[in-house]
Amino acid sequence: MQTEMLEKTNIKRRKQDHIRICLQEDSASTVSNGLDNYSFIHNALPEINKEDIRLSTRFLKKKMSMPVMISSMSGGIERAKKINFNLASAAQELGIAMGVGSQRIMIEDPRTSKTFRIRDVAPDILLFANLGAVQLNNGFSLKECQHVVDSCEADALILHVNPLQEAIQLSGNTNFADLTGKIEDIAGELSVPIVIKEVGSGISYEVAKRLQKAGITIIDIAGSGGTSFAAVESKSNHIGEVFRDWGIPTAESIRQVSMLPNMNIIAGGGIKSGIDVAKALALGADIVSVARPLLGPSLVNAKEVREVLEKFAEQLRIAMFCVGASSIEELKKNQYLVKKYPYS
Repeated sequence: MQTEMLEKTNIKRRKQDHIRICLQEDSASTVSNGLDNYSFIHNALPEINKEDIRLSTRFLKKKMSMPVMISSMSGGIERAKKINFNLASAAQELGIAMGVGSQRIMIEDPRTSKTFRIRDVAPDILLFANLGAVQLNNGFSLKECQHVVDSCEADALILHVNPLQEAIQLSGNTNFADLTGKIEDIAGELSVPIVIKEVGSGISYEVAKRLQKAGITIIDIAGSGGTSFAAVESKSNHIGEVFRDWGIPTAESIRQVSMLPNMNIIAGGGIKSGIDVAKALALGADIVSVARPLLGPSLVNAKEVREVLEKFAEQLRIAMFCVGASSIEELKKNQYLVKKYPYS
């Protein structure tokens, strides 16, 4: 009993530390996410009316006002409750998707479930539950996966894969043996689709191909170039600092995973503007996830979150206008994006 209490305390402290570090300390990768290696071909005569541009799309059979989702951030502590409810309120107002943070703590301490239950403020959004895939090697099964989905009335379950973070984290879970088979078993029985998500180191073509064979049709690549959880964890374990820039840059991860037919791609990792969103879509993503730019605003109120996302939407619209794409489907035809000009 004492060991269980200590573990719950450690998880809560870690979640508090993660929020503080991401807000107040240097936790970013020092390398580019690769999107700045690409430029759009400017169209001086777009032949469309900017006001007619449609940003809406569909993902997992749900309509979204724009192809942007609020990425998983936190949960399980009071500060995270405020974050999740402000993010969810903004997502509902705008008609976009959202993922909650890891719900492992909810399984181990059911009292924390209220920090993840956001359907009261976001009844209509596309919502993703979340667990660490490595927990399938630590006693979790279909039962726990279905429970976190049901508890927050989610449309899909994120199983995040984070070997680098776990390796650096003090007392991290590093038994990733035979996980693909266990993921396949869960995917075949869970009531909702599974999303496999990295947390900032990207997913390669080979890993995506293996996951597709296991029945996974949705991958959140979460490439390097944004928040580095190696840097975050190195605040308490300095051995991890040399891994700050480890991983596959977001742009390269999108390119690799998009080589697989019929794979749905969520692209995250250092997304800082609507232009980044447009580039990720043109490279092959279906929707794009945003985290760090929303964390600070989420601790204020939903209005602050909404204003950031509305700015992203307008930047995306302008980018589409200036290449002559009147819809997300047209933008994704990949005829507007090129490697940066040699002289730039």
